[in-house]
Amino acid sequence: MALKIDWERQIGRRLRFRDLHVFFVVVDCGSMSKAAAELGVSVPTVSEVIADLEHSLGVKLLDRSPRGVEPTVYGQAFLKRGRHAFDELKQGIRDIEFLSEAATGELRIGCDESICAATLPLVLERFARQYPGVVVEIDDLPLRVFPPDLRAHGYDLVLTRLRGGTVADLQSHEDVDVEVVFNDELVIAAGAQSRWAGQREIDLADLAAERWILAGPETWNYAAVAEAFGARRLKMPKIFVKTLSLHIRANLLASGEYITALPRSVLHLYGQRFALQILPVDLPPRPWPVILLTLKNRSLTPVVERFIRSLREIGQVLAAV
Repeated sequence: MALKIDWERQIGRRLRFRDLHVFFVVVDCGSMSKAAAELGVSVPTVSEVIADLEHSLGVKLLDRSPRGVEPTVYGQAFLKRGRHAFDELKQGIRDIEFLSEAATGELRIGCDESICAATLPLVLERFARQYPGVVVEIDDLPLRVFPPDLRAHGYDLVLTRLRGGTVADLQSHEDVDVEVVFNDELVIAAGAQSRWAGQREIDLADLAAERWILAGPETWNYAAVAEAFGARRLKMPKIFVKTLSLHIRANLLASGEYITALPRSVLHLYGQRFALQILPVDLPPRPWPVILLTLKNRSLTPVVERFIRSLREIGQVLAAV
């Protein structure tokens, strides 16, 4: 017989958001005692909250053992939906703060290193001029986690590049909404002091013996360069410096001794600053989408909507570069 829960009598008058918070912390800590320490309360207090929740719902939410606690199948279901409810409540409070306090608030962004270094500063400059009271927190995204879990990390949005597959594949993901901000492309770059600078045409084969700076084989720019050399039946060039850091690459390129592959959008910001040039090398056409990820089924807060508006405006500029 299916379990029937009377919302008004069992839940509506008894369930508190504090109880949800305690439950989340217990699950995250995997221990009643650790959760109590984090919450600053006693272990019996935590145990009582969990017991009351289980009594109200009529099911066992946690399995206890000497090793700690873990959610049952009922606990997993309650955890998933409860986190969503708690998240929406927090978003509502942030909406009120933004609308009532002259456009102040906070925004948390997860972002790829190359976007952090080039595209994002342009967006932040435009956004900050309109909303100087908003504090923006930015986290670097690890390459190996894609797509990232926005809710678990507390991100309002994520800016990243497509890493394998297609945009349609990513749009089928159950937890994220996907928007292509603009299509970037890979270019070969060198410093203005390089012997290759200023030439009107360069064959890819001529660069095979140069001192290359690239990231590792797991990255898109490495894969694109390898594809270009492979299409010409050329051996992949030796990498002299392996790094994702745009600052390291830009500084080394400025010496004139190295070449690298960079997104065209990066050259828009870094080209003049570090005296870098795009080399006239034909590469196989391969659009590299810069994408915006937001949580599916979460209403965007006003501050997020306004930031995305600035992002789209910059995206239009970079798409025309």
